Amino acid sequence: MRLHQRSKGWMKWTLVVMVLLASTALVSSTKPPFTERDKAFYADEALVNFVRPGLVFTVVSPSIASDGTLTVRFKMTDPKGAALEREGINTPGAVSSSFILATIPSGNKFYQSYSSRLKTSTYAPTVGKQARQAAADTGGRYVKVSDGVYDYTFGTKLPASYDKTATHTVAIYGSRNLTEFDLGTNYASTTYSFVPDGTAVKKVRDVISTSSCDKCHDDLSFHGGSRKGVEVCVICHTPAYTLNGVTVDNTNPETGNTIDMTPMVHKIHAGSSLASVQAGGKYQIVGFGNAVSDFSAVNMPSKPNNCQWCHEKGNTATQKDAWLTQPSRTACGSCHDTTNFATGEGHVGLPQATDNQCSTCHIPQGEIDFDASIKGAHVVEQASSLTRGAVAKIVSIENAKPGQQPVLTISLKDLSGADMDIKELIPGAGRGRLAITLAGPTTDYGTGISGTGTNGYVTDNLTVTSMTGGPGTYKYTFSKVIPTGATGTWVFAVEGRTDETILTGTQKQRTYEVNIPNDVKFFSVDGTAVVERRKIVETATCNNCHYNLTLHGENRNEIQNCVICHNPNMTDAARRPAAQAPNESISMASMVHRIHTGKEQPRDYTIYGFGSAAINFNGAAFPEPASARSCNMCHSTNTQNLPAAGILPVTDPRGWLTTAGTASAACLSCHASKDAASHALANTSALGESCATCHGPSADFAVSKVHAQ
Repeated sequence: MRLHQRSKGWMKWTLVVMVLLASTALVSSTKPPFTERDKAFYADEALVNFVRPGLVFTVVSPSIASDGTLTVRFKMTDPKGAALEREGINTPGAVSSSFILATIPSGNKFYQSYSSRLKTSTYAPTVGKQARQAAADTGGRYVKVSDGVYDYTFGTKLPASYDKTATHTVAIYGSRNLTEFDLGTNYASTTYSFVPDGTAVKKVRDVISTSSCDKCHDDLSFHGGSRKGVEVCVICHTPAYTLNGVTVDNTNPETGNTIDMTPMVHKIHAGSSLASVQAGGKYQIVGFGNAVSDFSAVNMPSKPNNCQWCHEKGNTATQKDAWLTQPSRTACGSCHDTTNFATGEGHVGLPQATDNQCSTCHIPQGEIDFDASIKGAHVVEQASSLTRGAVAKIVSIENAKPGQQPVLTISLKDLSGADMDIKELIPGAGRGRLAITLAGPTTDYGTGISGTGTNGYVTDNLTVTSMTGGPGTYKYTFSKVIPTGATGTWVFAVEGRTDETILTGTQKQRTYEVNIPNDVKFFSVDGTAVVERRKIVETATCNNCHYNLTLHGENRNEIQNCVICHNPNMTDAARRPAAQAPNESISMASMVHRIHTGKEQPRDYTIYGFGSAAINFNGAAFPEPASARSCNMCHSTNTQNLPAAGILPVTDPRGWLTTAGTASAACLSCHASKDAASHALANTSALGESCATCHGPSADFAVSKVHAQ
């Protein structure tokens, strides 16, 4: 009977699609609200109007019967509110859904789920070990109320003694399978809080907003993608508890590690910085199918002590200040994971039996940075109020025509805006640095200046005696002339750092490097209009994850400065030992794509840096679920699309193509197989690359389209 119904449904779908296709030219319809990261954005309009991709769960109302039976009335719709059917017979795509009911008991601040599961390890080192974990309800039943509206009756009953005055939260998560339409699987989650006695909800668990996580994670979702957002995560990932006579320990039986949200998330993000890991240990969680997630190598780009990067000021969570006002042994011991609060080891010898006194010493903010206050103890040195810092800017450029030796006027101030003496910035003995780089033309760096050994750029390191004037304003005559025959727009870039010593004479005295914000100044050498170098990525976008992207001894921190040296002709030849030949490309697109996809690269990716130090990126990866497919996480609006803007071929001695066109080099840095390289080579002729023919913005295999999710 079900097969017959499905057959009838397919006939209905086919007829509807045919009608829609036939009427497309006559009727205009508004496309659903999808972005360029979604497969549906690129699908045929008639198909999208019929399938109406997407999934939204909405809780209408929960009700609890006198015997403790909970029934939740909910809706399943597409993003525009059109009803969906669970079975996927009369509306495209079957929908699966799961339900959780949890409460925040009186005197507690964490959720406790009424349903749980007993997980038994089949992982070789710990076979048979068991742990009970919070989980979705089982044994429930569905009743259709109307189109898109259903009642779900939980299989788990509330005990007679359940607290009717406590916050209760229903979570729904699930998926809609649209793979037969090449629209992937759509995931959705939602939560709904209520108090059974009908009073207003007063107690919540809302410390971090999902938007804060999405800065790096793109679209926070786990367990196959169906659990979306922090609001759902905190329902199950809680400390151990006993509810209705059942003890839920919420540990990972394979490793013994807790899956409580607070320690788990802190440990994951601290990863390689954990004291236990640095002592030779591992931090791992074994998941579905015995997949081992090893977080021991995680290197958080914004630094794990930068609490405010996640607990940010823009956090919309209602309890966003909990990290400041409610310090605990669990939270602090997550990162400081060799601290023994019972004995006092690692805690200035002070045992701590409860959390009651934590806030006595660890107040939100003290009188001075690097004290025992929460903000003070976790201040990022560059952002410390004790840091003087420096800001150097190019005020003007004179004598900058071909064959002339440019003269620059440079402003030098500290972070407060006060004039700074160059002697304070560069006091000698290797302390501090200020440098200026010249390159051009902006159409593509790499060839404008020859004979410098740097493939298209030259850098002057400034000294106290090479500058005139000051404090605050200086003149500097650049060491090289603008090349004869130079045309178009060229660039000067200022970079450097200060060496700061603070809290002198105290036990907290420290010296550290502080980057000088790079100043990039474009200028015309022949009187033509100034045309800045193309912007593929904005520094601010990088800093969504990196917080303050600074490299090369804190000297480089602006993408428009990075691309000067990391041009198409550059390799690590200057640093790579001869025995490790051939050299590696450090052209910006190739290098950055390879770094961010290190874990997926089929070959070793190691760059040799200062002091011939080998830097290996084989373990690097985007923070899940973000991936290399999430192009617009990094790229400025659609700058990943073809045709590529560069004009110079890329030197890639270790690549399949030792010289590659701009588009080929960028694409092959992620798609690094021999087959992909052969494809690129076959579509490159003496006239150039033909990539845009198939992969251009409107082509069948457009870059954004094939990376959509």
